Amino acid sequence: MNIEDFEDIIYEKEENGICTAILSQPERRNAVTYITFLELYTVIEDMENDKNTKVLIITGDPKGDAFTSGGYFRPEMFHKMQKYPEIDLMDIAQKKLCLKMWDFQKPVIVAINGMAIGGGVTMPLAAGDLVYMAEDAWLGFFFARRGIVPEFAASFLLPLLIGFQRAKEICYFGEKVIAQRALELGLVNKVLPNDELMEYTREQALRLIPPKGPSLSIKLMKKTMHAYFREILSHTLDLENKALRKTFASKDFKEAMSALEEKRETKFVGK
Repeated sequence: MNIEDFEDIIYEKEENGICTAILSQPERRNAVTYITFLELYTVIEDMENDKNTKVLIITGDPKGDAFTSGGYFRPEMFHKMQKYPEIDLMDIAQKKLCLKMWDFQKPVIVAINGMAIGGGVTMPLAAGDLVYMAEDAWLGFFFARRGIVPEFAASFLLPLLIGFQRAKEICYFGEKVIAQRALELGLVNKVLPNDELMEYTREQALRLIPPKGPSLSIKLMKKTMHAYFREILSHTLDLENKALRKTFASKDFKEAMSALEEKRETKFVGK
């Protein structure tokens, strides 16, 4: 994919090395697709090849009133994906992108500026070296509500960050986590007033690059911290893909989708 072909992301590069990837599909509340994730992959690839780039900020288009409302699976999206041979529809857990993010040695800051559901929760766990959150934003761990399992290796990363008991409780019950609780759990680094989020994020980005930040040592810190967990992530993503294929074909997933569309309580059968 070429950067000029981007449809879902606004990608900005500054001379000082700060890059910004804005999830931008306001009419669908910045919902993400396989195409969005391919664009994110392309952003990281571009930054790897551009020595002038130093730090990446990922956020949502404020016009969409969300960081991202999760996955967008309308039929027209699958038709559009056919022109991108790089997309593997069997990689539901986004193994290719997740490992690309994990191996990326430049720092990534995620600024969650609204509701974050599905990939909006799991992608920051894998990508974000620092995660800042607006005080009105919230995280939706709604996988159990849809009869599926998390992706982006969140099955490993969430327990790593907050412990098994809390991770299981949040995932099993499909919890909504408000910003302050996300901070208390250790899922984010700081919660800020909505109108201060991006200014603060930018200030921290400047602290990571010359002349304020030693970008070489930060790059090597990240590489060293991530190295041990790389194979664990790869194995977890394989397991998530296997589980997602099974759950997407289940009666519970179909029932959850029907209940969501009909705005009624879901009646799971465990099959």
